Parts: sequence; structure tokens; C-alpha cells
Amino acid sequence: MTRLFIILAFLGFSLSASSQKYQVGDIAPDIVQVTPNGDSLALSSLKGKMVLIDFWASWCKPCRKENPTLVNAYESFKDTIFKNGDGFTIFSVSLDMKKPDWMSAIENDGLIWPYHVSDLKGWRSEVSKLYSVRGIPANFLIDGDGVIVAVNLRGEELEKKLRKETKKSWYQFW
Repeated sequence: MTRLFIILAFLGFSLSASSQKYQVGDIAPDIVQVTPNGDSLALSSLKGKMVLIDFWASWCKPCRKENPTLVNAYESFKDTIFKNGDGFTIFSVSLDMKKPDWMSAIENDGLIWPYHVSDLKGWRSEVSKLYSVRGIPANFLIDGDGVIVAVNLRGEELEKKLRKETKKSWYQFW
């Protein structure tokens, strides 16, 4: 009986670990979606920057609770030089279905970075399927070459990882 339990637990862990399609070290696939003003925007246009791909929605309370952390990280690191990236930004992918709700949340939460996209298909979004996003908030931190360096950073962990990825000058001792 114990042996069967161990086998089942191992299988469950293996399946859950492999359920995420893209992991650290993988190249993030390009995303091309529409901005609030109707223009097409590609993730690849941000090559050379450290980018947080953030999947969220206006109706998602945990997402909205996390937004102040994202704003702080953006303001703190937007002009930072990283080991592999010049500056930090956020590429927000909304899983909203109602444009007014999406726009209102961007404004109300002070999401000041310029890269907001959505196809307004909610969970039927091709991008959420491409990235195997099954719950939000979800995010992928990519470096200047588009390589995923972290997944699903929350709260203080985002700023810790960004600090770790910062290019250090020879005279900095901390």
C-alpha cells in the first residue's frame, strides 16, 4: 500500500511539474495582440529589455492586489542596467472580455507602463493557451534575449530577482 502511494504521488508530481509549457531557460514565444487604442503590439518589439510578461484581468482580485507591487517594481527598475537587458518594463496581457473594465483597471491601479494588450477573449485567449496559463496572476520574467529567467514571481520576490539580475559595477560592494 505504501509503495502504491509513493508511485501515485510521484506520478502526480511529475504531471503537475510538466503542466507548465515554458520554464526557466526557455525562449519566450512572441505575443502579438492589440493595445487599448487598437494598435498591434509585439512582445518582440521589447527585445533588449528585461520584461515581465504579466497575465492578469480586471475582475481578478489577487491580480489587482498584486498591481501595486508591479507599479513599485516598474518605477524602481525601469532605467536599470541588467546583466542581460537595458531597462525594465512590463508587458501586461489582460484576460478581460470587456474593454471598459480593462481600461478602468489600468487607470485605477496606476499601471503606468505603456505595454498593455488583450484580445478580449478572456480564457479563450490564444496567448493564455500558448503559455499554458491556467490561473492568474501569472507571469514570466524574460531577459534582453527573450530567455525566461523566472516564473510566477509574487510580492517581494520580483524585486529580489530584479536586484539579482542587475549588472553590478566594480565599485559596488553591496
